[in-house]
Amino acid sequence: MRGHRPGLTTLDEAGYVDIRKGFVGKRPRTTVRLSRARYEAFHRHVAALQQIVAQAATTVLPTA
Repeated sequence: MRGHRPGLTTLDEAGYVDIRKGFVGKRPRTTVRLSRARYEAFHRHVAALQQIVAQAATTVLPTA
């Protein structure tokens, strides 16, 4: 199959990723990265997960 996978097109259309197509010499090169909005959303998600883990660590771990 040539080109990028159909799932990437779906992610691109939904605004999750940015797709850039170009060439390096004569070879095609496709670069995919998270869109800025999704990148920021991902970092908020990670921060929320870290907060959950931090809270769980203080309530779940037995005291010595």
